[in-house]
Amino acid sequence: MRDLKQSMKKWAGNNTVVMLFVLLCIGAIYASKNPLTFVASELFTRIGRNGFMVLSLLIPVLAGMGLNFSIVIGAIAAQIAVFWVVYWGFSGIEGFLLCVLMSTPLALLFGMLVGKLFNRMKGAEMIAGLVLGYFADGLYQLFFLYIIGGVIPMGESSLLISGGIGVKNTVDLANNIKYALDTVSMLTALEVAFYALVAITLIKVLLRLIKKEKAGLGGSLKRDLIVLAIGVAIYALSYIPFVETFLASDRLLLLDAATILAVGTIIYQAVKLVFHKWIRKTEGYDVRKPLLLILLMAILYALTYIKAIEEILMYVRIPVTTYLCIAALCGFNNLLLNTRLGQNMRTVGQSRTVANAAGINVDRTRVIAMVLSTMLACWGQLIYLQNIGTFSTYGAHTQVGQFAIAALLVGGASVQKANNKQAIIGVILFHTLFIVAPQAGKELFGNAQLGEYFRVFVAYGVIAVSLAMHAWKKAAPAKEELKAAVATAEQKK
Repeated sequence: MRDLKQSMKKWAGNNTVVMLFVLLCIGAIYASKNPLTFVASELFTRIGRNGFMVLSLLIPVLAGMGLNFSIVIGAIAAQIAVFWVVYWGFSGIEGFLLCVLMSTPLALLFGMLVGKLFNRMKGAEMIAGLVLGYFADGLYQLFFLYIIGGVIPMGESSLLISGGIGVKNTVDLANNIKYALDTVSMLTALEVAFYALVAITLIKVLLRLIKKEKAGLGGSLKRDLIVLAIGVAIYALSYIPFVETFLASDRLLLLDAATILAVGTIIYQAVKLVFHKWIRKTEGYDVRKPLLLILLMAILYALTYIKAIEEILMYVRIPVTTYLCIAALCGFNNLLLNTRLGQNMRTVGQSRTVANAAGINVDRTRVIAMVLSTMLACWGQLIYLQNIGTFSTYGAHTQVGQFAIAALLVGGASVQKANNKQAIIGVILFHTLFIVAPQAGKELFGNAQLGEYFRVFVAYGVIAVSLAMHAWKKAAPAKEELKAAVATAEQKK
C-alpha cells in the first residue's frame, strides 16, 4: 500500500503540468460554450498541422542539447523553397515534393552550421538557439525585402511589392500547394508504402549478396521476406472493389479511424500473445501487457456506441496522409533509440564526460542531432503551410519555436527528457486551449481579446517555468556538493 501511494505521488509530481492543463481545458471548453463537435474538428486539424513540428524537437533533447529554439531556421528553409515553387507556378503534390527537395539541402546545411555553433557554446544551447533564431530572421527579412527584386531580378510578378523590390506580406497558396499533402488519397499512400517496402527489401537482399552472406531463409532475411509477404497481401486487398473505393478517399471518418485502431490493435496483440505464449513458448513472457491493451481497445470500441461520442466521431474527418507522416516520425524517433547513433545520443545527453571516455565523438553526435531536428522542422513547416493555405512571408516562422516548445512542455516533457507520448499529449492540450480561449474570454469577460492574451501568456509562461525548474534542478546538486565539500574541510580541521 505504501509503495502504491509513493508511486501515485511520484506520478502526480511528474504530471502536475499535464493535470493542470487538463483542468484548464475542461474549464475553458465549458466556459466557451462551443459545441464539442466544433472543438474536436478544430483540434484534429491543428494536430495534423502542428504535430510534426513538435515531434521534431525530441532529438536534441535526447542528445542533451535542451529545447531547440533554433527550429525557426528549419522553418525559414521551408519558406524559401515555398516562395520559389509558387513563383515558378508548380502546384499539387508535385509542387509540395519540389518544396521538400529544395528545402532539405538548405535545412541540412543550416542544421550543420547551428550544430557547430552549439558545440562552441556547450551548456548555453537554448539561449544561443533563441538569439540565433532572431539573427536568422533578420537575414531572412533582408533576403525577402531587398535581395529578391533588388539584387535578384524578378521581372513583373504578383508576388512582389509594387515597385518590384521585396515580397508581399501574404502569399496565397490556393493555386499551388494548399492541401497538397492533405488531399493525397489512402490508396496512393498505400501504393507508395508498398513500392518503398519492395525497394528496401531488394536493397537489403543485394547488400547481403554483395557481402557474400548466406542467402538462406534464416535469420534477418527470413524476417524481411515475411514482412514483404505481409505487405504484398495487404496491397492485394486494395484490388477488392469495396476496399478500393474506401481507400480512394483522402479523408478518414474519425469513427472509422477509432474502429480500425481498436480492431487492429486487438488482432495484433492477440496474435502476438498466441505466438509467444503457446507457439514459441517464450520464457518469462509477460501476458499482462497485451491483455491490458486488448481490454483498453475493447473499452475504446465500446465507447463509440455512446451517442455523444458517436456524434463527434461522425463529424470529424482527418487527412490520412498527414497523420501517417506524423505516425512515421513517431516510429522514426522510437527506432532511432535502438540504433547505435541513438544510443550515442542518449549517452551524450546523460554525460559528455562518460561519452568521451566511451570513445563517442561528442561534437559529431551533437551536430547530427541538430541536422536531423532542423530537417524535420523544415518538413513540419511545409506541412503547416500547405494546411493553412496562406504564406505569411514575414510572420509564419516567428513564433514556431515558442509555440512548439510550449506544446511539448505542456505534455509533461522537460529540458532533459521528452518522448512521443508527451509531444502528442502536449499538442492536444495546448491547442485545445488555443481553440477555446478567445470564446471563453468573450463569454466570461465580454472581450475575446482577453482570451488571446491568456493563451499567449500561457505559451511563454510554461517555457519560463520550465527553464526556471531546469536551472533549479541543476543548481541543487551543485549546492549539495558544495555543502559536502565544506563539511569535509571542517572535519579535516
